[in-house]
Amino acid sequence: MIYDVTVLTDSRYLDDSQDPYKHNVYFEDKLVVDSLKNLGLKVTRKAWDDQEFEWSSSRILVFRTTWDYFDRFEEFSEWLSKVSTICTLVNSKDLIHWNIDKHYLKDLDKNDVRIPPTEFIEPNTEITLSELHSKLKWNDTVLKPCISGAARHTYKLNQDNIEDHEAIFQELIKSEAMMLQPFQTRIVSEGEISMMVINGKFTHAILKRAKPGEFRVQDDFGGSVHDYKPSQNEIVFAENAVKACPELPLYARVDMFTDNDGELAVSELELIEPELWFRNFPQAAKQLANAINLKLQS
Repeated sequence: MIYDVTVLTDSRYLDDSQDPYKHNVYFEDKLVVDSLKNLGLKVTRKAWDDQEFEWSSSRILVFRTTWDYFDRFEEFSEWLSKVSTICTLVNSKDLIHWNIDKHYLKDLDKNDVRIPPTEFIEPNTEITLSELHSKLKWNDTVLKPCISGAARHTYKLNQDNIEDHEAIFQELIKSEAMMLQPFQTRIVSEGEISMMVINGKFTHAILKRAKPGEFRVQDDFGGSVHDYKPSQNEIVFAENAVKACPELPLYARVDMFTDNDGELAVSELELIEPELWFRNFPQAAKQLANAINLKLQS
């Protein structure tokens, strides 16, 4: 059978579940699948590492909830190289490769999209955390890998705990690039805004807040999600951030916040497998389906 679209997940989320988190993943993917089917398209949903599925049987692969890719990065990269030669990817292979590594923040900065001050530390750099903080004259900071997800190896540092994290930093820097940024106080006090943008146009937004005593807003760490009505300035900022990509993504999530200087800034631009909170705004799933259908016809 030939499919117009295959929606990609990972094996943990193939089936519905009584677990609320897994159910949300399944339900949001189902909104996309159903919206595509309602347009008369032939659609299936598969784990990206499915060994039995014939990938050439699908015209378009849509990355939705492949949330184990950063833990299996080498395997994922090999699979991506293979399928990109036989299918159209949404978003594209070039965008995926650009977005996987947070060095892309440099490109946004060059294109006049504000980002937090960021120091990139390349693999095998011989420097300590204390030396970094002294050189940069930063006190409270956040350390994270350049290729990561779900706040993996993300640490809030200050003068009292730098030494406690030195060993893990030295171990990580042997094999992967890291980044250091000043701690952004307003993410804790005001939250982080996620703006969904489809085909370059804003569709909806949510606000993520960290739980008391925590600085990470992800629900993995107890963060909460709230409906959010953005200002026109925030909408323009998000759309401009997406337009600054090497090519226009079919879908994007712009994570943004008010920085320590009171200006809007991008914390992350998610183009690979962003949670898009369709459960808060099901109409956006239809908008994504329409955009995919247009791409099929192009």
